[in-house]
Parts: sequence; structure tokens; C-alpha cells
Amino acid sequence: MNPQYELENIKVNVKTKLATLWASFMFLYIYVDYFALYMPDKIEDISKSKVYVFEITQEFLLVALASVTIPALMIFLSVALSAKVNRWTNIIIATVYIPYSLFNLAGEAWMHMVLGAVIEVFVLCLIIRYAWKWTCFTS
Repeated sequence: MNPQYELENIKVNVKTKLATLWASFMFLYIYVDYFALYMPDKIEDISKSKVYVFEITQEFLLVALASVTIPALMIFLSVALSAKVNRWTNIIIATVYIPYSLFNLAGEAWMHMVLGAVIEVFVLCLIIRYAWKWTCFTS
């Protein structure tokens, strides 16, 4: 085979894998909620200050922002934290977000929400797996 056509297989470090998995999770997390806006009566409910069974208040929006801020920050923290802190932070945060992701299936769950939740949980399990199997504790 001609060497110029060979594919290069670059070893990607765990920090980069974790950061890219968190970025993937964030895209899914945001888009599942975004596509839910296309469901019948969702915009009408929002205009009546309701999301599911929750009233839209300052506190609700603060919690909603916190719920997307944590995984968004994990993209950076997965690269910036030391290996030992990084490992446990990823395991704990990903574990906490599994039931949080499944919460979207409460009530009326459309196929896009089910698919999104399944993929989100899969990505979170990959984060846990990579962090759990990470053997470098020196950085």
C-alpha cells in the first residue's frame, strides 16, 4: 500500500476523550429540549409560564441554567483538572446526570426524547467507563 494513503492512528489521551464526550452530551442535552418546543402545546404552555408541571420562575430558570452549566463546564474541567480529581469528578457528575437525563422521559415522551435519553445515557456511561479505567494518577 502506498504510504501516502495510509491512515494515521493517533492515540487520543483520556482528558481529550472525556472533553469530547461532554461536548457530545451537551449537544444532545440541548437539542432534545429544543426539539421538544416543536411538540404540540409546548410553546403555549411556556407562554402560560409552565414547563411540564413546573411553574417558570426565577428559581426554575436558575436551576435550569445550573443543569446545563455543570456539563458545559465539564468540557473544560476534563482537560484542566489533575488526573486524580478529574477521574472522580467525571465519574460523580456523569453518574448524577444519568437519572437527570432519564427525567425527560417522565410524562409525555416522544420518540426523539427516548432516543435522546438513550444516547445521553450511553455517552454518560462512556464517560464513567473512560474515567474508571483511567490509570494515570500522576498529573
